[in-house]
Amino acid sequence: MPAVGGIPTGPGKEYPGNLTPNVIVTCVVAAMGGLIFGYDLGISGGVTLMDPFLLKFFPKVYRSKHGDSSTNQYCQFNSQTLTMFTSSLYLAALLSSLVASTVTRKFGRKPSMLLGGMLFFAGALLNGFAQAVWMLIVGRILLGFGIGFANQSVPLYLSETAPYKYRGALNIGFQLSITVGILVANVLNYFFAKIHGGWGWRLSLGGAIVPAIILTVGSLFLPDTPNSLIERGNMEDAREKLKRIRGLENVDEEFNDLVMASELSKQVEHPWRNLLQRKYRPHMAVATLIPFFQQFTGINVITFYAPVLFKTIGFGDDASLMSSVITGLVNVIATLVSIYGVDKWGRRFLFLEGGAQMLICQIIVAACIGAKFGINGNPGELPNWYAIVVVLFICIYVAAFAWSWGPLGWLVPSEVFPLEIRSAAQSINVSVNMVFTFLVAQIFLNMLCHLKFGLFLFFAFFVVVMTIYIYYFLPETKNIPIEEMNQVWRSHWFWAKFMTEEFSNGNVEMLKGGQALKNV
Repeated sequence: MPAVGGIPTGPGKEYPGNLTPNVIVTCVVAAMGGLIFGYDLGISGGVTLMDPFLLKFFPKVYRSKHGDSSTNQYCQFNSQTLTMFTSSLYLAALLSSLVASTVTRKFGRKPSMLLGGMLFFAGALLNGFAQAVWMLIVGRILLGFGIGFANQSVPLYLSETAPYKYRGALNIGFQLSITVGILVANVLNYFFAKIHGGWGWRLSLGGAIVPAIILTVGSLFLPDTPNSLIERGNMEDAREKLKRIRGLENVDEEFNDLVMASELSKQVEHPWRNLLQRKYRPHMAVATLIPFFQQFTGINVITFYAPVLFKTIGFGDDASLMSSVITGLVNVIATLVSIYGVDKWGRRFLFLEGGAQMLICQIIVAACIGAKFGINGNPGELPNWYAIVVVLFICIYVAAFAWSWGPLGWLVPSEVFPLEIRSAAQSINVSVNMVFTFLVAQIFLNMLCHLKFGLFLFFAFFVVVMTIYIYYFLPETKNIPIEEMNQVWRSHWFWAKFMTEEFSNGNVEMLKGGQALKNV
């Protein structure tokens, strides 16, 4: 066994299965759930740079933006009301993800995606026609409810549907659709900001109904996963669905193991309470630390506030939005790299390489901004080459995130949970993600004002910590069937001591020969 992180490379279970057109189409449609999250991440920062939007809803920020240019550039967008507009969505997503766990477990992954799309549609409509700040906030809350349901159900759906050899690549389709949503939002912001009459921001915000419709309509045509159907007692339907998505007639071994996992899960009466049991410590570490670290890479600072950040470091309005388009394009391309490599190179390699690359870029960007802006935030004239260097290293940083912590922050938690706690644990994962997304969004502009260029060093510190965590405590999960994942923890140098006899092969074989399977 490797000294840290890995698992033995000996033979494990291998379920037969093909990458069928059926499973590809199914996963692509399901992954569209990421569009709503990505579109919102991308649209928020661009809209807050549009003068007509600021003048109508946040006049204080508008006056600060157009005031004396000699004042501290770090603090010109520091407004708690503006921050609440951005971050209220993530608090709502936190609350809805807890409800979504019950919906996902009792009614299936598909209804949760459908409800997410409908709520997001309602929020987009309200924001597009907003006449007052309270309408913006309520609209953002509805958007958050939609994102909470989608982010809870889509990664689970993808992990349960994909053949295990392709699970990483297909699951990262969710992150790819997030990055596509961000890119589309950035491009639309760029063009809508040029509309005469000052109503382009309405198109930006209201345009969110398009990804909402894609998710809502798409989810109506998706089959539910075999795991979910078995969990709800629809055995024959589950077997047929498994045959269809695997492209095989004989799926008995995988089907029987899914039924076995379901029978084990039914012995757990209170999944939320059982999350606290010792045997689930490894899973809970992943469910809480991975999303926490994902937010403290600093990526959402770049994503929601990229136009504001670029404006702050000396770009004009148009150039700020165009720079966001460039980083959005880098995001999409780098996510494709992750899709190619995640099942070849493994999760740990991408995590570790991405962490090192992000750290280097954050230090360089902090040095560049600090050297020119200093402490008082007045850069004077910024030469074009200087701003281009900053954008270049921000792009390299975005690329590192997009092939590591971006997709893997959703993939790894969704694939390691046993069925009996899967929905509850995924809710914890989404909730932690949204708590810290909310926190970062809530305090970022204030931190930029006070920490200045040191903000990048603040996040660089966390990148060091998370990379150390990955090296020592995260096992490799590539090419492990999702219902066989506990072997990963039993083989790990640290987590093995938390695994109880309930996960031993002997007890599993006893269950396999028991009455539960005889009745199938």
